[in-house]
Amino acid sequence: MDEAMGDTPVVCLLGPRQCGKSTLARVQGPDRPYLTLDDDNLLAGALKDPGGFVARLPDRVTLDEIQRAPRLLLAIKRSVDEARRPGRFLLTGSANLMQLPDLADSLAGRMECVHLHPLTESEKDRSGGHLLRRMLAGDFGERFESVLREDTIDPSSLVGRVVRGGFPEVRNRPYPRARQWHRQYLRAVIDRDVHDVARVRDAAEIGRLLELLAHQTGCLLNASALGNDLRIDRQTVDRYLSVLERLFLIRRLPPWHRSDAKRLIKTPKVHLTDSGLAASLSGLTASDWNAKRDRFGRLLESFVLQQLVAQAGWTDPDLRFWHYRDKDQVEVDVVITRGLEVWGVEVKASMTLRPSDGRGLKRLAALAGRNFRGGVVLYDGHLMMPLESDPPIHAVPLEWFWQQ
Repeated sequence: MDEAMGDTPVVCLLGPRQCGKSTLARVQGPDRPYLTLDDDNLLAGALKDPGGFVARLPDRVTLDEIQRAPRLLLAIKRSVDEARRPGRFLLTGSANLMQLPDLADSLAGRMECVHLHPLTESEKDRSGGHLLRRMLAGDFGERFESVLREDTIDPSSLVGRVVRGGFPEVRNRPYPRARQWHRQYLRAVIDRDVHDVARVRDAAEIGRLLELLAHQTGCLLNASALGNDLRIDRQTVDRYLSVLERLFLIRRLPPWHRSDAKRLIKTPKVHLTDSGLAASLSGLTASDWNAKRDRFGRLLESFVLQQLVAQAGWTDPDLRFWHYRDKDQVEVDVVITRGLEVWGVEVKASMTLRPSDGRGLKRLAALAGRNFRGGVVLYDGHLMMPLESDPPIHAVPLEWFWQQ
């Protein structure tokens, strides 16, 4: 972010509401005037006269929640064209401005977007967050490695981390209070943000769709079935899904295939971007870990995907994320690509490994051929160990997401 502020006139922090954008913006520019469009008086002025509002701003300023007055971006563009100096505008947005109609190109070449996520487990524990880097480099060695682990379910163990999620506000709350916060969070987003990014007849329907998706996080997306469950048509479901993506609440994970054309016709998976929100909306608690292992397995998959996507931000922003599933029902939970290079990640909720674990990675390796760089089976054990040397596949403890 420092580099962007040093050479780009407009820098925009994008991410879900309450993930820490405003705090980071204040820390990044403590000497800059800070204005938030959550202030109704400021918002009214920005909506009534965007050009006049921007003209009256200081030369260097922070504007919070810019998606509430998107016409300001055109006024900012004119201001930047008149005085193109780096670091003039620091914006934050709780909606993806690049997906808002008529705005994607308004600041092309003038604005750099920095994506902020809910806290990762390595950020919570102030550890390095280097698991993705090690995987890309194949930096696991060939020896067994162990890590310290907690053997009981408590807020520092795997299941506790999954059901709590990454929003800063729930870090120190007991589980019942964390679940209540998640539900209040959803209500606030539906009441405040939905109408900023789309014209919808009934915003509550979007909330019901998100709750339904929370039960299906990590599953193949079936928009027609979702429409039947909610008694709305397929086109409306597609529009609501786009709204949830703009608000950074869900992520559609596209299918990987050797053929670019076939990727376009295969089915994506859908993940809630925060496992804690998904757990609260679907009613899963830490005590359900054993009794509802299938559902927790999918929730864990969403948790892992979010850790990897966030780590990509400081490891290699050029990485792309996919899933793999073929006609034989052979799957790889997460496929990572960089150009032609391919890596695979499978996620297991168990502490022990079976001979069949890694089957999907072997299939992926065969399809990718010489472009396959390695695979990882993430599991709830405590030993890192090589499973295959050709193709290179390692079993890695999930705890390595937050262990130094």
